[in-house]
This record gives sequence, structure tokens and C-alpha cells, in this order.
Amino acid sequence: MRWFEDGRLRFAVGIEDTFIPQEYPGRRKLDEYELTQHYHLWHEDLGLASATGAEMIRWGIPWYLLEPEPGRFRWDWLDRVVDRLGELGLTCVVDLMHYGTPRWLDNQFLNADYPSRVAEYGTRVAERYRDRLHVWTPLNEPTINAIYCGENGTWPPGLTGHDGFVKLAMAIARGIVATQRGIAEVQPEASFVHVEASFRYAGDWFPFDVGLVRERRFLIMDLITGALDDEHPLYGYLREHGVDDGELARLREAAVTPDVVGVNYYPAFTTSRFEPGSPTPLPVEAGTAGLEELLREFAARYGRPVFLTETSRAGTPEQRAGWLRDSIGLVHRLREEGVPVVGYTWWPLFALVDWLYRESTEPVERWLVPMGLYDLEPDGAGVLRRVPTAAVEEFKRLTRP
Repeated sequence: MRWFEDGRLRFAVGIEDTFIPQEYPGRRKLDEYELTQHYHLWHEDLGLASATGAEMIRWGIPWYLLEPEPGRFRWDWLDRVVDRLGELGLTCVVDLMHYGTPRWLDNQFLNADYPSRVAEYGTRVAERYRDRLHVWTPLNEPTINAIYCGENGTWPPGLTGHDGFVKLAMAIARGIVATQRGIAEVQPEASFVHVEASFRYAGDWFPFDVGLVRERRFLIMDLITGALDDEHPLYGYLREHGVDDGELARLREAAVTPDVVGVNYYPAFTTSRFEPGSPTPLPVEAGTAGLEELLREFAARYGRPVFLTETSRAGTPEQRAGWLRDSIGLVHRLREEGVPVVGYTWWPLFALVDWLYRESTEPVERWLVPMGLYDLEPDGAGVLRRVPTAAVEEFKRLTRP
């Protein structure tokens, strides 16, 4: 029996691990571990994660540092982290890819060797830690990757429009499939949690085909699970943007199935609406109603257990504690009603750095977002102190067996 098959609800915390190492004029490197000082305070941070009472942690590997040159891996720091996870008894859901690729991989996801490179990296990690790490996320939030890297031009390789989105989606799908298949070969007992961002839309006016965008939320998951054929609602969309039947057939033949589907949801900005005449969506507060809708939707669409792999809200510690109570209460109710929710993750453990930091010149302290169980406070001597909030004790109380 694998961990998700015993019927228990598992609680987790996560450490924000976005890595965009490429730098350009007007674009700084975005490495959340560096900016929040996790590289220096990792031993303490993992101890704080364990002290919350969580039994699982979502934690990511900075691929660009682990493999600084093609085929050359530096294991020393990661070895110590894995030792610490074992010492604490934390089950790690390993984020192999939380956005950025190594600097040496020109054109990033569009590099012809990207699928084989990312699969080799993931397989090498799984092989080295086969006795200690068993739960893998090949790539976090693939749709966000495709939007930021392929549609909005925000992150490298900086493509734009639907054509760019489709190119990124196909490349990312090939990489996920290759990674899962590679890990499964060296670690047959591995389990896979495929984590996707969730999107909801409110209102009656849209500057685009809302049916297309709503269906596109599931595009990459459908590609990797072999569900995209000529009857799929997005088949014509892919063909229009250069995907041929041969590419789709190869993905169907190599299809993989997640053991668990991870759903990321934030009550204050997962849902958005458009005002007439404006192409820019505005966030809408959706609370537990939006979360319930999405957990049910993903569970029904893919027929797999679901894991709330990210949730939190910015605001005061009391507001965060309130969302803990509301969201955990909802998860318990859904489980009682038969929805197969197997996990709950508060993300992040401590404050994160807003991604807009990358496009600014202001210091990191300006961009700290208080969404964690712990706040980060500069101590005046260059250290970001981890300061417990009321949400820590509420998490402990609500997750106590």
C-alpha cells in the first residue's frame, strides 16, 4: 500500500521555491531560496516545518545549481538536506521543476534537448536517493509556466501569444512525460503528484473565447495523460498553432498517469473577472466556494485522489488563521462526502518574495508577502528572522491527530 491509499488525510507545509536564474537588462535573477536566505537557514527552516506537526513537505531542488554544467552534478548540499529530512521524519514531495531551467540550456523549455535533459536530471536524483525520496512532482504548475514563458513573455524564453503558449505547453508536456517515465524505471515504487495551478473566472464579459481559456486550464494534464485526440475540445486550437497529429500520437503512446493530482488554490486571486473593455483580469475573493468547485472538478475529470498542494492568504496572522479553519473544515466535509482529498498544504511556510521583485530595483524587503505561518523580519544585521505568528499554533491545533 502506498502512502495515499490508506485513507488518511495528510498535512503538509511548503517552502516557496521559484527559480528563474537568467538575468537580462531590467530582469533580475529570481531565486526564492536565495532571497529568503533559505540556502543559509535551511537546517532551521526544515526544523520549523517539522515543528508545525506537518508530516509532509513540498520542497524543491534548484536544478540550475545542482547541475551547473551539462552532466556535472554537485550533490553536497542536497545530500545534507535529504539527511535532515530523514532525521525529522518528513516525507518530501519533491518539486523537481518549479519554473526555471539551468543557464546553460539555451532557449530554456524550447531547447531541442529539454525533455531528455530534464528527464536525466530527475532520474539521477531519484537514483541517488531511491531509498529516501519516493514522491515526485515532475514540474509544478505547467500552465503558469506556459503563460509566463510562452504567452506573456515575462519569463524566458519570452514568447508571446497563443502560438507561444502552445509551443511551451507541448515542450513542457514532453518533459513531464520523459521525467516520470525515467524515474519509474529506476524507482518502480515511486509515486507522482502532478501539481497544477487552478483558474476560475467570474463575471459575464470576457475579451476572448472564455470556453477556450477555461478548457486550456487542463491542456497540459490532458496531453500527458493521453487524453488529447481529435475529439478533444482543444484539438483544433493545437492544430491551428502548428501541432500535428504525429506529435499528439507520440504523446498518447507515451502517456503517464499521476497517482495524485495536486491543486493549488488561493482564495484572494485564483478567481478573476474582466471589466468591459479591459484585457487585464482583476482578482476576486472566492473563499471556500471556489476551492470546493475546483477540488471536485479535478477529482471528477481525472479520477484520481486530489491533494490541496498550495493554499494560503496574505494578511494578518488572524486572517491567515481564519483561512486555515475555513479551508481545513471544507476539506474534512468533502472527505465525508466521498471526495478523495488525501492531503492539505499550507504554502508557504514563511513569507515569500513577490515575483515582481524580478522586474524592480527595490530591495527584497519591499517585496516580502506575509502569507506564511511564519513572517520574515529583517533584524538590522542582514538576517531575515523567522517570526512565528498565531497561524502556527492554529495549524498545530487543526492538524493534530
